[in-house]
Amino acid sequence: MTDLDQESTVLSRVLVDRGRYFEGPRWHGGRLWTSDTLAQTVFSVGETGDCRPCVKLDDIPCGLGFLPSGDLVILTMFGRRLLRHCEGGVELYADLSGVAAGTIDDMVIDGRGRAYVGDLGFNLLTGAVSAPVGRLILVMPDGTVRVVADGLRFPNGIAVSDDGSTLIVAESQGDCLAEFAIRPDGSLDLRRRFGSFGEPDGICLDREGCVWVASFKEDAFVRVAPTGEIVERILRPGCRAVACVLGGEDRKSLFLLTADTTGPELMQGRSQSRIEVVRVPVPGAGFP
Repeated sequence: MTDLDQESTVLSRVLVDRGRYFEGPRWHGGRLWTSDTLAQTVFSVGETGDCRPCVKLDDIPCGLGFLPSGDLVILTMFGRRLLRHCEGGVELYADLSGVAAGTIDDMVIDGRGRAYVGDLGFNLLTGAVSAPVGRLILVMPDGTVRVVADGLRFPNGIAVSDDGSTLIVAESQGDCLAEFAIRPDGSLDLRRRFGSFGEPDGICLDREGCVWVASFKEDAFVRVAPTGEIVERILRPGCRAVACVLGGEDRKSLFLLTADTTGPELMQGRSQSRIEVVRVPVPGAGFP
């Protein structure tokens, strides 16, 4: 199959409309969980579209993850904290303000309960920096925190393979994906960079080893083979592609998070977001 052999404006079902800016989708417990960053809320939604509020914060929530216990962990971008959601509210899980060099963004929690957090390396509110100053921070279940990767250009969406051996991160300013080998202690070794996209954002993996990538500048969700070849493209003309995750009972429901905005408008808080769902033949794998 050659690049763009399967390009389409696939018909989808709108699950949630009229949000502000949805991010960090995760499938857990039969529901889709996501952050509405501009509304400073986290909520879950069932496959029929029924929404349940989870928590409202005084910071911008973004990346989400679930511990092996089932507890939800919420990343807050500018406070640079991870919060653990409990029945009575939220409690501090990890304070990264003394480690992160800049705003923190997305996060993934693997099957061992290890959280990998993207550190942009600069303050997003004062403007992006083109230099490769981004890093990945590892938060271990025992609370140990350390930097495990650097030299990244705006680390964004993160995914970990089922067997826990591989981590992939989108480099939004590098227009590519970076693949790392995960050592037994959670440390990372860069294997390669692959693919070419217009500002890749959120990502997820499928069972064939392909990566679904939200390409912000291309208004499209693309499926990328391990070779870096784009084998499928779902177009969303006029809407920024923000993030995606495979879920549903069989993990063949691809949830697409889009936003009617631009980069400058988003920094001004001007955005309308929605969640759509498309059925795909290959189920999801790994984390998220």
